[in-house]
Amino acid sequence: MGGVSTAGDRVDRVPKQDRSRVTRQRLLEAAVACLAEHGWAGSTVSVVAERAGVSRGAAQHHFPTREDLFTAAVEYVAEERSTALRALFPEGASGDRHAVVAALVDLYTGPLFRAALHLWVAASDEEQLRPRVTELEARVGRETHRIAVELLDADESRPGVRESVQGLLDMARGLGLANLLTDDTGRRAHCATTRARRPVS
Repeated sequence: MGGVSTAGDRVDRVPKQDRSRVTRQRLLEAAVACLAEHGWAGSTVSVVAERAGVSRGAAQHHFPTREDLFTAAVEYVAEERSTALRALFPEGASGDRHAVVAALVDLYTGPLFRAALHLWVAASDEEQLRPRVTELEARVGRETHRIAVELLDADESRPGVRESVQGLLDMARGLGLANLLTDDTGRRAHCATTRARRPVS
């Protein structure tokens, strides 16, 4: 009967699984924060592990390589931001395009965008990193475009609509870049208001 799993065994396993999940999430969040604050050169597995409060060995158990850790981290937070964006409009935007545009612009500001930018720069020099980041960026870009079309209720079968939506996302990325050097909150608010008044469908 030694091979039979008991209820007690199952109870013991669940907390361990939970701890593993919590450790992984802490590592991902710490990696994004480190990348945003210190860039690629200053963000090592050891630095991330220390910030997350776990051992280097635990970090490498979850993410065997540095590239694994940072691409997973940016992807994780990108997914979290997409979920948060949808949560802002659980029943659709109800015609409030200004709010949608403001929320989309927010996707390209803050720690996530800063971390992603450092990852892009690193990928331009790191052969092992480049294909991962290229694939990740393409996937995140497609998902963001899909969410934008849905929330803006844009009809992409009409000429120029797809290009307008993509132009909005390109503008948001540009505003995010401007915000890296100075607090561009005022200009972002003005541009978001202006764009929201233009028809996209």
